[in-house]
Order: sequence, then structure tokens, then C-alpha cells
Amino acid sequence: MHRDGRSYNEVEGGERASNSGEREAEVQAKGREMVMERGVEHLIDNLDGTIGERNTYPAAATLSGIPGRRPSRRR
Repeated sequence: MHRDGRSYNEVEGGERASNSGEREAEVQAKGREMVMERGVEHLIDNLDGTIGERNTYPAAATLSGIPGRRPSRRR
């Protein structure tokens, strides 16, 4: 998510951003670490708010009951 010239990581169901930074790549990397630990889906928004990238990591695939699902990217 982007706001005020910064990038933010938000966890679904959370009331505020988990972390933020000025460098989008660093914020995305931290977000990727968080979702891998939690086994959830990672959505990366474009500046206009649309989904630019969606990644499902192995733990999330196992939890969703889809065995062997590989990470997917959509642009």
C-alpha cells in the first residue's frame, strides 16, 4: 500500500500498518518474510490501488487444502 510517499505493509484484519519505509523493495521484502512466517497470501498493490502481484507461498497452499500449489504471480 502507498500513502504520503511511503510504502506500507498491512496484515489483513490488522488495525494499522505492520511496518513502512521509503524504499518499496525493502518494504516488499519485509512483507514477504511476514507472509512466509504466517503462511498467508502476499498481495502487492500498484500505486493506483489495484493488485499488481499476488503470491501464494507453500504454507498458505497447505492451509488452503491445495497440495503442491506453486507461488503464482499476476501483473
